[in-house]
Amino acid sequence: MQQLAQVEITATDSKKVLIVEDDTSLAIALREGFTTEGYDVTSAADGVRALERARQVQPDLMILDIMLPKISGLDVCRMLRNEGSDVPIIMLTARGQEIDKVLGLKLGADDYVTKPFSLLELLARAETVMRRRLPKFHSAQQKQTSFVFGPIKVDLARHEVKRNGTPLKMTSREFMLLQYFIENRGRVVTRDELLNDVWGYQALPFTRTVDTHVAKLRKKIEEDPHDPRHLITVHRLGYKFTA
Repeated sequence: MQQLAQVEITATDSKKVLIVEDDTSLAIALREGFTTEGYDVTSAADGVRALERARQVQPDLMILDIMLPKISGLDVCRMLRNEGSDVPIIMLTARGQEIDKVLGLKLGADDYVTKPFSLLELLARAETVMRRRLPKFHSAQQKQTSFVFGPIKVDLARHEVKRNGTPLKMTSREFMLLQYFIENRGRVVTRDELLNDVWGYQALPFTRTVDTHVAKLRKKIEEDPHDPRHLITVHRLGYKFTA
C-alpha cells in the first residue's frame, strides 16, 4: 500500500474559526484563546446568527454550543450539513447531555467537548479535527490529488466527487469515509478502525453507525448499491474498497 503524508496544520495558517456561544464570558475567553493561537475569530450568540456567519465567512472550524437562543446548535449543525457544508464542527455540551452528544455526532458534528473544559484540550481537538479534514496526498514522486474509479472522479484537494461529470452531493462524513477507503484500497478495514480513524473517537459503541454511512455512500458511488463492485462487505471483518 502506498504511504500517505498528511498536511500538517499550524497556528500560522491563520485558519478562520466561528465561535457560537451565548454565554458572554465563555465566548470572550474562547475568542481570546483562539486569537492568541493565531486564529481569525468570528463569533455569534444565537443559532440564526450562527447560520448567517457560517454562510458569509466560510470558516475552517466551528465551535458550536448545543443550547442556543432561537435555533439550537443541533439544528444549526443539521442545516449546515444539509446545505453541503463540510466545515469541521466541535459541539459544546453540558454534563448529562449524552443523548445530545450522540445526536450531534449523527447529524455530522466531528467531535464534542463537555463543559467545563480546558481551553488547551479544546485547542488540541480543534487541530485534530481540522487536520483530519485537510486533503491527504500520496508521497510518491507525483502527488495524487484525484482518484477515478468507474464513472466516479474524486478530487481530494477540492473535496469534490463527480459521477460522469455531474457533482454528487455528499456530506463531510461521507467524503471522509470515501477518502479513507481510497487511501486504504485493497485491504480490509474493520468497523472499529473506521470509527477510530474517520470519526476520530470511540464514544459511540454502535458499529451500526458505520454500516449506515457505508450504505448511504454506496447509493452515491455504486451502479447497483445492492450488488456493489467497489465497496465490498467482508463478512464478520469489515469492508474492502477496490477500484
